[in-house]
Amino acid sequence: MKNIAVIGAGTMGNGIAHVFAQNNYKVNLIDISQVALEKGLANITKNLDRLIAKERITEDLKAQTLNNITSFTSINEGVKNTDLVVEAATENIELKLKIFKQLDEEAPANAILASNTSSISITKIAAVTNRPEKVIGMHFMNPVPIMKLVEIIRGYTTSNEVTETIMELSKNLNKVPVEVNDYPGFVANRILMPMLNEAIETLYNGVAGVYEIDTVMKLGMAHPMGPLQLADFIGLDVCLSILNVMYNGFKNPKYAPCPLLVNMVQAGKLGIKSGEGFYDYSQSRKATTIAKQFQ
Repeated sequence: MKNIAVIGAGTMGNGIAHVFAQNNYKVNLIDISQVALEKGLANITKNLDRLIAKERITEDLKAQTLNNITSFTSINEGVKNTDLVVEAATENIELKLKIFKQLDEEAPANAILASNTSSISITKIAAVTNRPEKVIGMHFMNPVPIMKLVEIIRGYTTSNEVTETIMELSKNLNKVPVEVNDYPGFVANRILMPMLNEAIETLYNGVAGVYEIDTVMKLGMAHPMGPLQLADFIGLDVCLSILNVMYNGFKNPKYAPCPLLVNMVQAGKLGIKSGEGFYDYSQSRKATTIAKQFQ
């Protein structure tokens, strides 16, 4: 398994492409937007330069990594002759089902189809294909080049052979794969998102401000990043989407998104990606608290 296609050149997609290419896999990076592809490749280059500055890789490995990546704006062209396709499109069920229907038609019959979804049912995604036994979840963590974990999610009909193949492949990427079963939110987000949502509720109820909540969790619980800053980093729209998937999947009110989160997403305050969330990122990448407006 040496030929990989990655669908989506955004934050997760370019990170996944980076990791495969750096480990000497041939990668076809696919996005319908040429601008997104150029931005994704620029981000990969920037991240490689950071690794060089930290003396973790050489200039030769950077050049080899970039040479291993070819960009495409067509799924049809991009998935030809691939052994594995990893979908990393927006966390939207309708979009993912549409993509997997197309992948099933265009990718080689023996290719494994994986999704980087952080919450959506792999079984549901697999059901729109004629190869459900070859559909699996590969949930990488952000930032992909740094974070070790990959959640490997078995759908209801995912074969043992495919699961074992993807587990070994993840190890070849110097990642630590953890196999989990197919329930809304899997493990990582089933535990993480209620915590982030509760932090937002704490702010919404006026218990404390943004800086204070994050400081308590960083200093009191040894978290490297406070929950509100982490929500900004993930993307508030992504957090809302995952919470809605879990709320609809379990019908349990503990997963219902906080009204403040809903309003912020509707107002376009999505975190780092929009320049403002619980913190203001408009002047620099260093988060500046805007807690007063929430108190």
